[in-house]
Amino acid sequence: MFWSASPAATPPGAPRRASLDDATEKATNAAGWVEENWATWLTSALQIALIIIIAVVLRHVIRRTITKLIERMNRTATAAQGTALGGLLVNAERRRQRSEAIGSVLRSVASFVIMGTAALTVLSVLKINLAPLLASAGVAGVAIGFGARNLVTDFLSGVFMILEDQYGVGDEIDAGVATGTVVEVGLRVTKLRGPNGAIWYIRNGEVKRIGNLSQGWSTATVDVMIAPDQDLDRAREIITTTGEQMSKAEPWNEQLWEAVEVLGLSEVHLDSVTISVSAKTMPGKAPGIERELRWRIKKALDAEGITLAPRPLPDTPDDPAPDPAAAVAAPSALASPTSPQSLATTPIPPPNLGK
Repeated sequence: MFWSASPAATPPGAPRRASLDDATEKATNAAGWVEENWATWLTSALQIALIIIIAVVLRHVIRRTITKLIERMNRTATAAQGTALGGLLVNAERRRQRSEAIGSVLRSVASFVIMGTAALTVLSVLKINLAPLLASAGVAGVAIGFGARNLVTDFLSGVFMILEDQYGVGDEIDAGVATGTVVEVGLRVTKLRGPNGAIWYIRNGEVKRIGNLSQGWSTATVDVMIAPDQDLDRAREIITTTGEQMSKAEPWNEQLWEAVEVLGLSEVHLDSVTISVSAKTMPGKAPGIERELRWRIKKALDAEGITLAPRPLPDTPDDPAPDPAAAVAAPSALASPTSPQSLATTPIPPPNLGK
């Protein structure tokens, strides 16, 4: 029994039906092709699955290791802050923000490297030519680098500022473009609170120099101006005693790291002499100590009858004398009756009609 119809039975213009033999042949060919390639497909699928599993596990392990390391750094900083000396040398919030920023950068770099390598490996398993892809990625990277060079500069500057610990939260810094207390340190922008309370957002790539006033120690300097006819030795004794009393009082005994020292005369004028006083202080505490030291010295000198000298007024330049030639008009060509300008403005005489 045959399923195929004879050519005479097929209506004109109708599509020819595939015979059973043709279908069997196609099925046999498809089965043979699958049988020949199923081992390759299975091997590739297992390789891709293995690559993905290894990448995910490795990424999770590395990110967890970085997180544990950052948490250990924060615990060490917190424990050190509880001690008397550690409280002066360690700023837990500063260490926390610095470690969190470093951890975020390390986690992002680890994820990018691992997942990028896994993606390229999967493409190579699929027999995809990576040369055009890598060339296109290189060209795109160069274009993006030129377009976002300021962003890349800010980011790299922020990374190195954090790694080198140039400043941290709570530090008083002079960044050139602005001065104030560091509120937040980011990879792209640093926030400063200025003396008037304004928040300054400074791009890290624009900072060319940093003056940190909160690292190591600070110096409090006070200038005392007294009248030239006063007893300088007595004034020196009073200032020294006042400094010793201040260094023993709370809370100045912790903020003053050395005794208040009278350096001597820094300026001598006809109406005043200036005595310079200096002291080494805790970082960032110099302005408050200077204000308190001025207060105490003023009260002590008034109690002993030492007269302070008035601060001299700044010199103002005398007003220049008026220029006498300023009111004189510039010479005019019309002033000369023989000049071409005067002759051109002379009225034309009326014509003589009597001739």
